[in-house]
Amino acid sequence: MTLKSWLSNPLTRGMDIDNPKTTELRRQVIQEKSFLRKIYLEWYSAIDAALPTGSGSVLEIGSGAGFMNDHIPDIITSDVFWSSGVNLVLDGGHLPFRDLTLRAIIMTNVFHHFPNPQRFLWEAARCVRLGGTIVMIEPWVTSWSRLIYSKLHHEPFSPETMKWEFQQRGPLSGANTALPWIVFQRDRKRFESEFPQWRLKAVKLMMPFSYIVSGGVSLKSLSPGWSYGLWRTLEHNLRPLMPRLAMFAQIVLQKLSY
Repeated sequence: MTLKSWLSNPLTRGMDIDNPKTTELRRQVIQEKSFLRKIYLEWYSAIDAALPTGSGSVLEIGSGAGFMNDHIPDIITSDVFWSSGVNLVLDGGHLPFRDLTLRAIIMTNVFHHFPNPQRFLWEAARCVRLGGTIVMIEPWVTSWSRLIYSKLHHEPFSPETMKWEFQQRGPLSGANTALPWIVFQRDRKRFESEFPQWRLKAVKLMMPFSYIVSGGVSLKSLSPGWSYGLWRTLEHNLRPLMPRLAMFAQIVLQKLSY
């Protein structure tokens, strides 16, 4: 038995990631694992704090197993298939909204599933009003995360690829965990050239250990819920080392022009 197999959460072990039933089970996992739920609550608070004021709806893409609508009321929840708590089924490359009608688009662990991120960024630029934002929490590439994402993570991880696009397999199994880092860090000049409508307002690196010890949605918990504050204190003290240790980043894009 491999380490990954031994650590797998028994509730979702062997389940097809593209099956909507797996998403429902992952929602249960997040609710039952207090450590993991606290991570999501912290992410949601950070996303909420980055939202612009003013008119316009807020769209969450990839609502899936999460519960952001409990934390940020009146958002429009969406996913690539129907599941509990989803208002819309949509494709991130074809958003069913009129021009300049959204105040923001928000998501957690979704951007790296877009097989054509350019199409999403163009569509988002069409739908988001001036001054509006895209706020996301995404995996990030560092020396430490390369080891974790390549050895313990279930999703494809290809930081060396020169392409932003990847072959679409299933709605959730298709991915490149390195994609946010590729687009917004490694290829930042290309991003700025191709998408002058967007300003990369912030990239905040975070959580080198917390998500790992929580087990995430697919692995067993490695630390009890009461220890969450201790882990976050440790990570706070390691902030100068985040460029080498971070597993995730909060990325904020601001709409500057049409």
